[in-house]
Amino acid sequence: MSKQYFGTDGIRGRVGDDLFTPEFVMKLGWAAGRVLSKRGVGTVLIGKDTRISGYMFESALEAGLSAAGVDIELLGPMPTPAVAYLTRTLNAVAGVVISASHNPYYDNGIKFFSSEGTKLSDEIELQIEAEINKTMVTVPSDKLGKARRITDASGRYIELCKSTVPSRLRLAGLKIVVDCANGATYHIAPNVFRELGADVVEIAADPNGLNINDGCGSTHIEHLQGAVLAHEADLGVALDGDGDRVIMVDHTGDVIDGDEIIYIIARSRQRTGQLEGAVVGTLMSNLGLEIALKELGLDFERVAVGDRYVMQRLQERAWVIGGESSGHILCLDRCTTGDGIVAALQVVAEVVDTDTTLHVLKSAMNKCPQKMINIRISSRVDITANKVIQAAVASAEQRLATSGRVLLRTSGTEPLVRVMIEGQNLEQVHSEVEKLAKIVEKELDGEIA
Repeated sequence: MSKQYFGTDGIRGRVGDDLFTPEFVMKLGWAAGRVLSKRGVGTVLIGKDTRISGYMFESALEAGLSAAGVDIELLGPMPTPAVAYLTRTLNAVAGVVISASHNPYYDNGIKFFSSEGTKLSDEIELQIEAEINKTMVTVPSDKLGKARRITDASGRYIELCKSTVPSRLRLAGLKIVVDCANGATYHIAPNVFRELGADVVEIAADPNGLNINDGCGSTHIEHLQGAVLAHEADLGVALDGDGDRVIMVDHTGDVIDGDEIIYIIARSRQRTGQLEGAVVGTLMSNLGLEIALKELGLDFERVAVGDRYVMQRLQERAWVIGGESSGHILCLDRCTTGDGIVAALQVVAEVVDTDTTLHVLKSAMNKCPQKMINIRISSRVDITANKVIQAAVASAEQRLATSGRVLLRTSGTEPLVRVMIEGQNLEQVHSEVEKLAKIVEKELDGEIA
């Protein structure tokens, strides 16, 4: 069955439009409470990022859950991976995060974690959707859920983050700039690195409800680049609004994206004998990552775009390292979900253990030139059924041979067809993507976005 409300990462929308009203979120809380309460007795944790609408939706969720007879524990502003961790360690029946991740403040979202700290299955999400469409009925007053606030949540999570690197690790002598995106990590990420001994310069750590992800964080890396150079820091860490993504910057100002972070972590695990199985990326992962891993003797597998699919493959094969170019990194030997702080710590630990710089570590992987052109279309189409387009793709692949690859996919969130080519020859990449994009544009009667 197709879902009506849930997407690949919970439910997301613009505040006040369509789904994202207090009325809908209260009904969602009630529906989730009805489903989750059948799976065992326990509380539901609620965390949120720093956007102003989080207060409104926190109250709405609390009301809905209480009306279903479920107890609630409120965490306040807390990174998404922290909610996943606390859900498991506090024996909650589920965790809820109110966040739209890297989106602007006027968007918001709701995502759920199971009692094991993993994302809910499709089956449970469908059960919640079925309840949403029913008439809301409040339990008797003596059965209403109670709410309380957890006051030591941030301290618990800080200790988890520090526990993911060796206890002997000391960052004394390192100057690190931490960009918190004015989001949920503002009171946590700087303290994690500071407590490990680093000299920390914190930026975008003063949220006001409206400035989350605004010109800062992992989607606006130029803010961190400037700060690293200005403070003559050893490296920089940029998180997104809910703390599940990370992009880094070395002392020269060069950006280290998710693919390079995955490479550094995988190489580190291999060096210390902790890596079993393959590394998982997506169709968007740079060809350079695949080549570099193969040079280490490591297998690499691609899945569809989305951390949900990376997680699925890792769990199916009992592997531990994977992620996306955007900086959503999974280290399942350390935590149950993507965690920006934990991923950054693994990289910093490798800098210290190898007594080298982040610049040197990332230089061991050579990224291949990559170019994408988006074609805006009026309605969704099956591009695999268009013989002209498929013939053009085949021709491009033949010309690229083993030195490059072609990716043609329809966006899951926008009316776009993405045409991407990467390879080892920059001029060829640009030439081939222009040729293919023109054919796609003509065949689909679209226009270059």
